[in-house]
Amino acid sequence: MPLHQGHQTPDERPMSVNPFYGETNPVSGMIEAPPKHRLPDGPLPPTTALQIVHDELMLDGNSRLNLATFVTTWMEPQAGILMAECRDKNMIDKDEYPRTAELERRCVAMLADLWNAPDPSAAVGCSTTGSSEACMLAGMALKRRWAQRNADRYPGARPNLVMGVNVQVCWEKFCNFWEVEARQIPMEGNRFHLDPEAAAELCDENTIGVVGILGSTFDGSYEPIQELCAALDRLQERTGLDIPVHVDGASGAMVAPFIDEDLVWDFRLPRVSSINTSGHKYGLVYPGVGWALWRTAAELPEELVFRVNYLGGDMPTFALNFSRPGAQVVAQYYTFLRLGRAGYRAVQQTTREVARALAERIDCLGDFRLITRGDELPVFAFTTAPEVTAYDVFDVSRRMRESGWLLPAYTFPENREDLSVLRVVCRNGFTSDLADLFVEDLSRLLPELRLQPHPMTHDKGAATSFHH
Repeated sequence: MPLHQGHQTPDERPMSVNPFYGETNPVSGMIEAPPKHRLPDGPLPPTTALQIVHDELMLDGNSRLNLATFVTTWMEPQAGILMAECRDKNMIDKDEYPRTAELERRCVAMLADLWNAPDPSAAVGCSTTGSSEACMLAGMALKRRWAQRNADRYPGARPNLVMGVNVQVCWEKFCNFWEVEARQIPMEGNRFHLDPEAAAELCDENTIGVVGILGSTFDGSYEPIQELCAALDRLQERTGLDIPVHVDGASGAMVAPFIDEDLVWDFRLPRVSSINTSGHKYGLVYPGVGWALWRTAAELPEELVFRVNYLGGDMPTFALNFSRPGAQVVAQYYTFLRLGRAGYRAVQQTTREVARALAERIDCLGDFRLITRGDELPVFAFTTAPEVTAYDVFDVSRRMRESGWLLPAYTFPENREDLSVLRVVCRNGFTSDLADLFVEDLSRLLPELRLQPHPMTHDKGAATSFHH
């Protein structure tokens, strides 16, 4: 959550209220318009409050045209009905809402089966508010298991976690919050994610685990999880170090099982200890749900699981958050039930086809060079061709916003900070028709951009629109 400060220069001018917002008397709403930065002295009619908030939100971007976000922006109306029925249920209160808790348990079992747990009935897991919380929980389990194995040296020794520099920021937060050294493999040349051998070389007796990303947010590519596990197998043969792997499958764990079935990345690899995913990304649910699963109960230390006597029931829980709505969990179960394997396969394959076709069309424009092509995650990144000097990716991002498209432009991290790209995330609901409109708007801009004397962006750091 972003941090906000109070209004720095108090502006107590009341908001303007249209006379027609009044329920009966058209001038009643103008008598006491509400202030912006303090609570109003009295209540407003509900229709007036609704219209004021509605009007302000009109200035937000259209989420369906947001090509930056991985988060689901469209669901069926039937899912919306279920979510509306369940938004008042507190997910943590499993004693009062046992059927909601049962749907959560079924989702965990379905994911354990989908991710090829050796014994799906022995796998343990939970819902979370998203992948960021799931990653925190997985990291906590890795650290606690390492501390148990090294009780004679810890807390004197400092634990470390190995990962690529391309990880989502939640992993940096985990290392900061839980006092773990982050050992990151930088990008190099055309390798934009973790290198398995480099990861193994960074491991030592204080390494709690290695994080592999199934779908990098920077370019949509899968990290080579099987090769990573093989490199750590060889490390164990040489040194005796047994380093577990956590797979951050925020996006790819809900893509690969359906359209990359031959790709081995999950619990089929004995070294994979835990996996997380975002139900609200390619799990096809509105924002607010993630999942964390462990191969067996042994991978999740019992002392991290709280058994709370809460509202009359004994409730095992492992979470950073406590109260949260059950709506998203119910929506996840609805989507699993609604689509099944065949339905998910069709949705994800269609999304990938849209991504690949759009990438090819952008490549054919001649002004751009593709970094990835949307053939792993339905996501691709591209940059301006070497001969393009009149404009840069930040100019493209800014100008596409004029047509309503939210197209992120950003610079890659350490060792490839020279590379600035645009990224397109294709989600369910981003149709081939919308892709056609996107190409038309981009093509219409190019003649104007080519006439610029030079790129118009002076501060690339301030211009970046990549935040997730």
